[in-house]
Amino acid sequence: MSQITTLTFFRYNTFLNRAWAFGMMQFAHTPLSKVKGQTTYKLMGSGKDGFNPFPDWSVYALLQIWENEDAANKFLENSELMKQYKSKSSEQYTLYLKNLKSNGSWAGINPFKKSDTLSEDIPLIAVITRATIKKRLLFKFWKYVPTSQKPLEGNKGLIFTKGIGEVPFTQMATFSIWRDKDSLMKFAYGSEEHKKAILDTKRLDWYKEELFSRFQPYKSKGNWSEIETLPF
Repeated sequence: MSQITTLTFFRYNTFLNRAWAFGMMQFAHTPLSKVKGQTTYKLMGSGKDGFNPFPDWSVYALLQIWENEDAANKFLENSELMKQYKSKSSEQYTLYLKNLKSNGSWAGINPFKKSDTLSEDIPLIAVITRATIKKRLLFKFWKYVPTSQKPLEGNKGLIFTKGIGEVPFTQMATFSIWRDKDSLMKFAYGSEEHKKAILDTKRLDWYKEELFSRFQPYKSKGNWSEIETLPF
């Protein structure tokens, strides 16, 4: 069985549970570093809707890369840590992902390996883009973000998107789910706003580090009010 990735979202409704989730951004590292069958993990907060750099204190995410799906299932279903997360959160949603293509680096490496068990029957595509923004260019970068993201408004090819990241403002990522490859390509290369963002990225050299990775989502567990029912 080949490498898979899971991305789990948690939503917290009360002040105490949000405070607990914030604290776990530090305290969960010890148990997570000991999980068997896990090769990499990233604890992340999230941004307000519209790829806003300011934190959304109600939503956190856990990205994990696994040697195989069995290892992922054992942790997600049986671990004491996940039981704690589930007891504190009002919603939990896990997507299982197989890597299609990945370019760039995250913390100095590219952790994603292309899957050899892809299905031809699933047109959906999930995307993770992650970057560390140069501090001297932070203002210019975030000033243009609303313009570059405008084509997402009412985009029928987009199922879900959320800004996530390890550090607010400087280390940011986006996660999105698209109905098919054509929908993704029309946004990336068909909209003038996003094409300009791509050109500015090259011209201004915004990033100290960047990664772009596509996945085939093939399984989900739990529920998320902002994501429609997927066909698996």
